[in-house]
Amino acid sequence: MAKGKLTFQDIGVSVSVPAGTRVIEISEKVGAGIIYGCREGDCGTCLMTVVEGAEHLSEPTALEDRVLKENMAGKNMRCACQAQVADEGEIVIKPA
Repeated sequence: MAKGKLTFQDIGVSVSVPAGTRVIEISEKVGAGIIYGCREGDCGTCLMTVVEGAEHLSEPTALEDRVLKENMAGKNMRCACQAQVADEGEIVIKPA
């Protein structure tokens, strides 16, 4: 199974995770500063900024797109509860 490298810029931690893993799951485990309220992609509290490697994340779902628009999120922002590691690339993120 493919593994990607997920780096949390706010705490300086990098981890190797299997493709298909949601960012919020790893954020919880390593103690990164991404907060969340729902884990279902409907509230917008888990917005994060993708500093680099956005192409190594899953494409936003229609639900995530709606939440991003409702929260006037910038082009490099994603919902950590919805974004999944897609392949073996490196992804650098930080809380929004």
